[in-house]
Amino acid sequence: MPRCLSPIFVLAILAFNINLAAQNKSDAPEYDVKEHYTKYEYRIPMRDGVRLFTSVYVPKDSSHSYPFLINRTPYSVAPYGVDLYRKQLGPSPEFDKAGYIFVLQDVRGRFMSEGTFVEMRPHIDNKKSKQDVDDASDLYDTIDWLLKNVPDNNGNAGIWGISYPGFFTSASIIDSHPALKAASPQAPMTDLFMGDDAYHGGAFMLNANFGFYAFFKPQDNPQLPPKTPVSFDYGTKDAYEFYLNAGAISNLSKFLEGKSALFDDQMRHDTYDDYWKARNLAPHMKNIHCAVLTVGGWFDAEDLQGPFSTFHAIDKNNSGIFNALVVGPWVHGGWARYDGEHLGRVEFSFNTGEYYRKNILFPFFEQYLKGNSDAKLPKAYVFETGTNVWRRYSAWPPKEAEPKTLYLQAGGGLSFDPPSSEASAFDEYVSDPAKPVPFVNYTSTNVPQEYMLSDQRFADSRTDVLVYETPVLQEDVTIAGPISPRLFVSTTGTDSDWDVKVIDVYPADYPDSKFDQPKPEEKDKPRTDVPPPSFNMGGYQQLVRGEPFRGKFRHSFEKPEPFTPGKVEEIDFHMQDVNHTFRRGHRIMVQVQSSWFPLTDRNPQSFVNIPDAKPADFVKATERVYHTEAQASGVVVGVVHSPGSAEEHK
Repeated sequence: MPRCLSPIFVLAILAFNINLAAQNKSDAPEYDVKEHYTKYEYRIPMRDGVRLFTSVYVPKDSSHSYPFLINRTPYSVAPYGVDLYRKQLGPSPEFDKAGYIFVLQDVRGRFMSEGTFVEMRPHIDNKKSKQDVDDASDLYDTIDWLLKNVPDNNGNAGIWGISYPGFFTSASIIDSHPALKAASPQAPMTDLFMGDDAYHGGAFMLNANFGFYAFFKPQDNPQLPPKTPVSFDYGTKDAYEFYLNAGAISNLSKFLEGKSALFDDQMRHDTYDDYWKARNLAPHMKNIHCAVLTVGGWFDAEDLQGPFSTFHAIDKNNSGIFNALVVGPWVHGGWARYDGEHLGRVEFSFNTGEYYRKNILFPFFEQYLKGNSDAKLPKAYVFETGTNVWRRYSAWPPKEAEPKTLYLQAGGGLSFDPPSSEASAFDEYVSDPAKPVPFVNYTSTNVPQEYMLSDQRFADSRTDVLVYETPVLQEDVTIAGPISPRLFVSTTGTDSDWDVKVIDVYPADYPDSKFDQPKPEEKDKPRTDVPPPSFNMGGYQQLVRGEPFRGKFRHSFEKPEPFTPGKVEEIDFHMQDVNHTFRRGHRIMVQVQSSWFPLTDRNPQSFVNIPDAKPADFVKATERVYHTEAQASGVVVGVVHSPGSAEEHK
């Protein structure tokens, strides 16, 4: 399962690994894995002598030969013991019933495997001896051993995984073994500093990273998973309170019981230095000879960027292979275990998760590992939110997307027309690190999975948030691909964050969510007490995409530079991709602020080493955003005028 965000997820991780995305539906037909498969456990030797613990489930029906389907994980292949079986083996029940030889492997240095674990182990392009090992060599050696030692295989192998196992999928297919025919990296980490788990726009993803490393700690191997996982005690139900009271983020290490090395690496390497460059997988995605289907979710709070980076890197470096991208309306790993009919109060109209599992992922592996019928998958199979339809594109971003700028206007306007010469010069607000802007309007210790489309009405009334809004749209506006803010700004401090949010504002008469409507059986019942306040979807401000940018990196992520107080400077950065239609009758809104807490760490607004910032370094600053004819701040989006016919879903 994915990189964890919360204590609740800590408990869910092992359950997920045991059940591996078992169906949520209680009425789903039971499939007895033990009845149809025989389990074996091996310690497979790698070229350097390290042995990796591997569970292999072989179909009992030996009248056919089967391909290997491999999952490599740092989260344990539990349950251990040849008499203890998982309830589900493949990415979905269809795989178990169709018959594969399922291979689950603890990666180096985790649980029952030998060796030393290295965070996102760097790939070695030129291996000079048997001691030069990486994840690509480990998969190569694993497949070689399986082909020779597990009977009834058809000579083909595939690999898949979500999040960290998604990274291991991507890293393992470089210089691929001839028998490797198909791979599906799902929510793969590609470059932790450039938009994946660790940093976004140079800002540290505080809440997510501390929550993960409070659970994911260095191990002395081999070792079994704990029988009773203990979640981290924040001492409060409110992460905002916990992290604000902690002060400088370096103070958090003391909470990790002497096992803070992995967290410290993420926190301390706060520029794009050699630590991160060595772990950027994209430049090494070469010599891949298998078909690749990369999967992501539009609302993946952890690894939304990774799928795009992986997809483009494979396209750039490997010609002649099938390489496709799938993105649906899902949270991190949600496509494997959820229906995907809604996220929070925002609805997507049908079971997008089941549609993907049955009509996209399963046919892909059946085609490339068994030679079954053509899955007929396009280059980019993406879900369009707003209209709630699947789209097929021959490229991503779509060739049809035309770059257009939504300009910030005086008086809070937003328009595709640039500001006039008569417009006032700027808007300003005071940013106070002691009272940072929260990223959700309710208490939680984790990163709520719905935050990426949560209601932003609580923020637009704050005096430290600028708001720009179009008139009511007279026709649909579809945007696809990356979003690129281009702001002209100044600050009275020497550093500042610039957080930009693109928002879909629903009309006032938008119907309420089905989750807030009274149940039919309770409709005519007399009230016995005062009910809680109702939640109105009319005027809902749905976050479409939001990203932070740490201003000191405006010229380079390697060499940060202070601001000169009062000097106007240009800031350009890329936000992560979207595929969204703002419907006729809605409005488009942009919000700009300088904190987003505790999603990201606080910028002291002084040019200092942020992990070790002293209380006196945290200062108020007056932030200005300019919108003149010569300094026209705006957000560049890719507008698709004719998205094409919608894909049917059945």
